[in-house]
Amino acid sequence: MHMGLKKKGGEWYNQKEIVTRRKSGKVGKKRRRKKKMTNKKKMMIMGIAGGTILVIALAYMGAAIFFTRHFLMNTEINGVDFSGKSLAEAEEYFKGQVGEYTLTMNDINGGKETISSSEILLAYGKNTELEGVLEEQNAFLWPKAFFTENTADITFNLSYDEAKLQEKINTLGIIQAGQTPAQNASPTFDGNQFVVSPEAYGVSVTPESLQEKASTFIMHLMPEMNLADEGCYEAPRFLSDSEEVKQACDKMNGYCQASITYNMDVPVVIDRTVISTWLSVDGDMNVIVDENAVRAWLEQFGERYDTVGTTRTFTTPTGKSATVSGGTYGWSINEDTEFQTIMNALNNQEVIAKEPEYYISGVAASHSMPDWGSTYAEVDLSAQHMWYVVNGSVALETDVVTGEPIPEKVTPEGVYSIVEKKLDKVLVGAKDPVTGEPEYETPVSYWMRITWQGVGFHDATWQRNFGGALNQIRGIGSHGCVNMPLDKAAELYNMIEMGTPVIIHY
Repeated sequence: MHMGLKKKGGEWYNQKEIVTRRKSGKVGKKRRRKKKMTNKKKMMIMGIAGGTILVIALAYMGAAIFFTRHFLMNTEINGVDFSGKSLAEAEEYFKGQVGEYTLTMNDINGGKETISSSEILLAYGKNTELEGVLEEQNAFLWPKAFFTENTADITFNLSYDEAKLQEKINTLGIIQAGQTPAQNASPTFDGNQFVVSPEAYGVSVTPESLQEKASTFIMHLMPEMNLADEGCYEAPRFLSDSEEVKQACDKMNGYCQASITYNMDVPVVIDRTVISTWLSVDGDMNVIVDENAVRAWLEQFGERYDTVGTTRTFTTPTGKSATVSGGTYGWSINEDTEFQTIMNALNNQEVIAKEPEYYISGVAASHSMPDWGSTYAEVDLSAQHMWYVVNGSVALETDVVTGEPIPEKVTPEGVYSIVEKKLDKVLVGAKDPVTGEPEYETPVSYWMRITWQGVGFHDATWQRNFGGALNQIRGIGSHGCVNMPLDKAAELYNMIEMGTPVIIHY
């Protein structure tokens, strides 16, 4: 350490010497020289900085001016990079593209179809949209363009022959191959329940829709079009996971919980295998019960078990094999009533076992054939003979006289039943159109009606004989009734019951 010394400017001075120097002005001059040198450096630095800024500003402005006539960096128009390109260069590029343009269309099966510019007489015109892209860009923000993408999708001022495009579209293999519509996901019965059957995309392209899509691509000079991506194919409305399909399945399976068993000679069952054939969905996936199908099933059911009017084969008490058709007797299922029974069972998911409802007088003695059972009256029109059979045994028989064999008097063939019994009945014939009076008014003691058209068993005391071929003699044959001897008519009246089957045959 230097006692009493102080360091100044890299040298040691004592306090007195410093004071002396200050007084002499030596120190002040040195500092002034140093200050002048420092200011000069600052001015140089400022000059350099100012020049640099000026250069940068000029470069920035030059670039801004450049980009007023050129596209910014990262500018892509219709998929083509035009960074730094002029409007004229872009116009020239696209003009050249028109002459070489071909639209390639890829179908769903991997096939390709093409439409060339020459086939449709495609021509290029001045494009205002292209100018608009240039005008809309902010040239003074050109540095920002290096870090952002500027994309534009323009429609060119192009023209083509629409008739030739339509003609070309119609000849494409996509159109010529035929159409397969899309299939919605839908409920399908698998033998046990309804499950969701998956959707299927269609191969269905109409010329109109394809031309519309192709026109858009052509006017944008886009080279490739994927028909599936562009929605050219019909798409299913409902998919496998659509809630509407699931709900339809649930509802249809609910219907299939119902069961109706008809207690016939062999039980007839309506179960899920039958019910499933009646169920379907509409275009909005609403479940439909096909009422016509239900009625068709009931009609088949009736054809199988209804016997009214059917042809029956049987053996007469004499051992002769005979057939009979027509009449009003037999089973006749009330299909209207049973239709409602079935619909209620479906809606309420009911399990039912029952006899079918029959129309009034539509019930027979047996479901097996012949259905009149073992107690019945039988008239053989050929033999002019009748029998009353009780529990399989003949309880009464007699010769008879039946209707004269002319249309207005013949005794009708068929199976009927006793629908009325009366004592002391007056039989009244049809009115004579000439006199206005009944053709006859004949009192009988025993009347057993067979048809409501006026045919029945009754005594005929005016007949001298019965049987043989008497019915074929004019004035002896009846007006359609079965004439019986008085004692036999009385005997039958006391034995036969209402509803007893009556078989009339040849």
